[in-house]
Amino acid sequence: MSQPTNVTGTRPVVPVEIHSWITKFIGGDGSGHRVIDEPWTDKATVRSVLRGLSARYPDLHAALWHGNELGEHVEIIVNGAVLGVTHDLDSPVRPGDRIMLLGQFMGG
Repeated sequence: MSQPTNVTGTRPVVPVEIHSWITKFIGGDGSGHRVIDEPWTDKATVRSVLRGLSARYPDLHAALWHGNELGEHVEIIVNGAVLGVTHDLDSPVRPGDRIMLLGQFMGG
């Protein structure tokens, strides 16, 4: 079944913003940010969007996932809130919801 189109005639997406050193895992130089529009489906969750993205970028997959759960060094923000505040991995997402991947920084 094909996905419905929005009023502009394009397929609905969930933008994923990738910042700082995490951009290295998707072909960037480790600075700035990139936005990748992930296709939305009516069954989309935070997990399914991140799995779909990381399936195309093996280095991102290795950095993001430990088994079926997220690793420790990448912070996930959904619509401006840290994952676990208003969303969890299995929360549904809608077209236009924004997911952001931020690298954690450590040091003193």
